[in-house]
Parts: sequence; structure tokens; C-alpha cells
Amino acid sequence: MRLSKRIQAVTPSATMALSSRAKELAMQGKDIINLSIGEPDFNTPEFIGQAAIDAIKVSKTDSYTPAGGLPELKEKIADKINLEHKTHFSNQNIAVTTGAKYALYVLAQVLLNPEEEVLIPLPYWVSYGEQVKLAGAKPVFVKPEKGLKVTPADLQKYTHHKTKMLIINSPNNPSGQVYSRLELEAIGKWAAERQITIITDDIYGKLVYNQTQFTSLLDLDEEISQNVILVDGLSKTYAMTGWRVGYIAGDSEIIKAVNSLLSHSTSNLSAVSQYAAMAALTGDQACVEKMRSEYEQRLNILAPLLDNVTGFKLMDKPQGAFYFFPDIGEALNLTGFDSANNFALALLEQAGVATVPGEAFGYPNHLRISYAADVDRVKEAFERIEAFIESYK
Repeated sequence: MRLSKRIQAVTPSATMALSSRAKELAMQGKDIINLSIGEPDFNTPEFIGQAAIDAIKVSKTDSYTPAGGLPELKEKIADKINLEHKTHFSNQNIAVTTGAKYALYVLAQVLLNPEEEVLIPLPYWVSYGEQVKLAGAKPVFVKPEKGLKVTPADLQKYTHHKTKMLIINSPNNPSGQVYSRLELEAIGKWAAERQITIITDDIYGKLVYNQTQFTSLLDLDEEISQNVILVDGLSKTYAMTGWRVGYIAGDSEIIKAVNSLLSHSTSNLSAVSQYAAMAALTGDQACVEKMRSEYEQRLNILAPLLDNVTGFKLMDKPQGAFYFFPDIGEALNLTGFDSANNFALALLEQAGVATVPGEAFGYPNHLRISYAADVDRVKEAFERIEAFIESYK
């Protein structure tokens, strides 16, 4: 049997590949420090799990739900967004999906036509480009002239009549950079004037640190916000990666199209996850701040230690999410590796530290390192990296 041209054009997820290899080595009995995967190391708060158990006990989870989610869950999501962003969404503006990743995939399928182009600022999350290609469209990667955030001038260089969409991810995976309100206003106005739809991926919006203020494109004036589709989810904020709860907020006609596609693909997010999600959204939010505060402490402890690793350089200290994205160009020169890919593979096999090479995010001489892990283990990982580099000098 021949595979489709569509799937042959797709590159497997680098983050999943490195994490899988790390787990294989761990199962072989090797001591692996896995800093490759974007997953909170906290357990899902107990009250969320209990809500799921309660729903199972009274048989609420035994049946299909509407493709786009339980009406009561969509109402709670709309209420949350309206409270935080002063919007006016109803449940008709919400679709619940099997994770935020699938939300992005579905939007690509319902909005993009073959040959249309999507602007994707670098560095970018690994699946954006592949999802665009799966829709038959073309990802156009935009590298900032300065720093790790794009400007309208950067975007304009890559824009023409085929440009349909722009994806903004703030806080950014992998860099941890957060776009300011002024920066987003400039980008939002530029896109609105050109009728370029913006998808704002706000999945890390609750994870910002050291007095950084998070702004969503939905917070801006109507000219901008009405041109925006929100993608978000519960995975990072509530340590619910395994529950796979994502959602889309946008124009009701787009949501109808999304629901139609969902009805022919996933049918619906598992019912038990939806009842857990309702508990997460309406329960005590102290758990969110507790986890955010812990990540902030880790960031402030670990950032200077990483910056002191031989040949590593943080271009900008992260402001959100839970990743470091250092430039390792000097380390490559010192060790003789011809790429961050080979460096990362050798680091895993020889030193037992799993990271993700920056080529997957559009920056070949970088590594993504997650600090969603125990501080002492991350410190040990940095020591192993230093020893690994020294062994090649």
C-alpha cells in the first residue's frame, strides 16, 4: 500500500521522538533526566479527579456528548473567557476539542484552502507547520529581525495575496517570551487592516512570572479582537495533560464548521474529561497560583545556572511557560558537533539528559530544556551537560 503524499510531507514530532527515546532508555534501567517534554510535573489537583469519579459513579459519562462539548461546559468556558477578557461569548462561540493541539488542527482544516499561506513566527511550536501542511496550505516561517519576537515589519516581508492566517503563541513555546500589550496591538492592527485572521494560542497564559503581565489578543479593541480566534486548554494550567481538554472560542459560524468536522472525526471529547474540566474551571483556583509560583521559583533559581554552562547562552530570560531556549552555538564549536540534533542525541545517550534540538522550532543552534521537573534533578542535568561538554574539549 502507498502512503498519501499528505502524510509523507509531514515530519514526526521532535518533542515526542526525544521523549520516547528517553523513556526507552529509562526502561532499560538507565538514569535519565527527561527535560524534553512540555508536561507539568504536578499531579492533577485532587478535586478535579474526584469530580470525574463522581460523574462516573452516577453514570454521567456513559454516553456520547454533542460533538463540540457539553452545553454546560461550553457555558463555563464562555463565562471564564468573558470574565477574563471582557468579551461577550455564549456557548455558541465555543467548541471543546481533544486537547488544544487538535483545536489547532481542526482550525487549519476548516479555514485553509490549498496553496493559501500561514505566517508562523519563529521560534514556533513544532506542530504548527505540520498541521498547516496537512490542510494542503503552506507554512511561512518568519524570523524576527531582533530578539525572539516578531514585529509587523518582520511579518510584512513575508506577506502577499495568498496570506490567510497568522498564528501567535504568547507565552511562547519554546522561548518563554511574552508579547507585551503594545506589541500585540501593533501586530493585531496590522493583521486586521490586511484581513489576515489571527489564531492566538494562549495555552500558557496563566504561567507568567516576575511581574510580567499577560495580554491576550482578545483583550484589545474590537477591530482587532473580532479578527481573532482563541485556542486554549486545561493541560498546562491545571496539570491535566492526560485529560486532553482543549477549546476554541470564535465566531459562531466558524464554530459550526468546527463542530461539523468534530462530528466526523473524534465525535466528542471523552465525557469524563468534560466533567473534570467543569470542576477545574469552577473550583478553587488556588492550585493554579501554587503551580505558577513554583515554576517562577524554579525559573529564578535555574536561569543563572544554565547561563553559566560552558557554551550556553540565554538570549532572553523566559517570562512565561516552563522552558529554557539557550543558544548552544559556542558549545557546538567546543565539542565538534555539527548540529544541535547530534549534540542532543549524544547528550541523551552518553549523559542521560533528554532535551529537544532547536531545529524543530526553527532555531538550529538552540536547545529546548523544560524546567517542569524537580529543581535538584534539573540542577543535576546542568552538571551532566557541563561534564559532557568538558569531555569533548
